[in-house]
Amino acid sequence: MSFGAFLPEVSTGNTTILTQSQVETNLSDADRALIVLLQMGFALSGKKTDNGVVLSAGYVGKRNDKGKPSTGKPGPSVAHMGLLHNFVMAKSILDSICLNLLSAQAIDSTGIFTAGVGTAPWENMPQGEACATASQLKQSYMGRLIPLCRFCLLADEGMHYSEGIAHAGYKEGMQDLSVAIDSSGKEPRAQWVDPNKRPWRELISLLSFIDQSGGSGFQSWQIRFGLDRARDAQKVFSIWSGGLRVSSNAGEQYVSGTDDVVESNIWLESEALGQSWFEQLKQEMDGLDDLAKALYGRVLAYFKGLTVDGKNTAAQATNMFWQLCERDFQELVNSCDTTDETKKTRQQLRRKFAGYQHQSYDHFCPNETARQIDAWAHNRPNHYKYISQEAS
Repeated sequence: MSFGAFLPEVSTGNTTILTQSQVETNLSDADRALIVLLQMGFALSGKKTDNGVVLSAGYVGKRNDKGKPSTGKPGPSVAHMGLLHNFVMAKSILDSICLNLLSAQAIDSTGIFTAGVGTAPWENMPQGEACATASQLKQSYMGRLIPLCRFCLLADEGMHYSEGIAHAGYKEGMQDLSVAIDSSGKEPRAQWVDPNKRPWRELISLLSFIDQSGGSGFQSWQIRFGLDRARDAQKVFSIWSGGLRVSSNAGEQYVSGTDDVVESNIWLESEALGQSWFEQLKQEMDGLDDLAKALYGRVLAYFKGLTVDGKNTAAQATNMFWQLCERDFQELVNSCDTTDETKKTRQQLRRKFAGYQHQSYDHFCPNETARQIDAWAHNRPNHYKYISQEAS
């Protein structure tokens, strides 16, 4: 297959080309090497994998119930919808690498990798899908960091590949440390990429371990270890979150409809981090959630008054509200300490966020005819309580 077939954003075969960015181009050797590296953990499932190729004698993991070659499974770093990954970042590449390096003690403390740090795959490559080396890689940190979920054969004009090592998923107790998992329920839940809910809105969940009252929910080991190191080594650092949302049909994964790449980068000050800062940020985010819920309900009620189904419009209005809030979120994060100056900033931001609520409502709820004016005035959100809470 051509190299474009391994890039979700490129149109190949009979797929319609809508923009110039979807056209397949000639790739440099560096780009081809990057594609191979991406296939190791982020390969999409589908029939492109040649599972008729089996390197370990007697291995049946590539066959279906009928004994025929099965459809390729998604890479462990993608899973079935697209996992959201999180890292602590600094202002330079070298500092970012240092913040995300993990000690053997930290890796052991997760209780995930029974083989510890392990050996890098490129130092001792497996001979097949189920050889002794492959079994060791499935239980080690290095083996999960570069999962080798595809065995690739490069050619001049493309690449031929088959399923490689089959790694366990988060429900089996194995995970990428950059992924956030909630283990508080009956079974683990993963944090998925959601283009309608930008990653910055998950910041409270990712930092819940700061809460001294015993926060629970989604936890990312990479953030937990990296944050402790960043506090000691950096005055300013950021939480980066990102991933690719994918759809699937009959075992084939692809990017379609509202699927998209999402990412966010929120900068934090080491001196400001603490229980009081976290509690204030949590309070502000709860306030934004209340505004969004009220907006959804008011838009729904507006269209109900006009005897029209407004569910889709209410969702669009809420999405617009969050998009407007995103541009001021970094300033909100910076203003969650306890000084008088930052309190004034929060008051100004609350008025701005309340204005975004009205802006979204007015955009999706016309007030031109008599019936529209009546429904608009009757259902327009009242955010007096939200503004007055901070001022008190």
